Amino acid sequence: MSGEARPAPSLETARLLLRPFQPSDAQDVARWCGERAVADTTLNIPHPYTLADAEAFIARHPERWANGTGLTLAVTQRESGALIGAVGLTITAEHRRAELGYWIAPPLWNRGLATETAGALLTWAFGPGGLHRVMARHLVRNPSSGRVMQKLGMIREGQQREHVMKWDVFETLEVYGILESEWRAPRGPY
Repeated sequence: MSGEARPAPSLETARLLLRPFQPSDAQDVARWCGERAVADTTLNIPHPYTLADAEAFIARHPERWANGTGLTLAVTQRESGALIGAVGLTITAEHRRAELGYWIAPPLWNRGLATETAGALLTWAFGPGGLHRVMARHLVRNPSSGRVMQKLGMIREGQQREHVMKWDVFETLEVYGILESEWRAPRGPY
């Protein structure tokens, strides 16, 4: 699970390559995270979002991977190599669990890319990642993210009422989770 001296993995899907971020990705990260729609639907992306924010975001990843507390990958299109999002796990190694997070560039919403992206990372999490449980949360007012979690087979576990403050407004979160045994159970396509 920990990345001690191992390079972070790259994962492939039918349409995507999930790979470690590079410093040269900062401009694209700043462009997409700078879109208000991305910041509005995520827990931790501020608005406005600057190039310095993107550089700091990318710079954190190697240490988090090396110390076993996280894996964050750039989501790129296989054909063009264009960066279109991010996906990550915040790992709590002693409990073999993680929290999943993701974002996709707004022009590509509603094409199944978030589900494809998160599914690839869950396959890694419950395989080489050695995790037992993965959870994810979304803002109640962003039901599209909840549909992604449901398509992945995650189970709604409840709500955290007015749990976070986003732009001076308390937000309620929906909580989903999936166990390794549930991920491995037969299920239909996304």
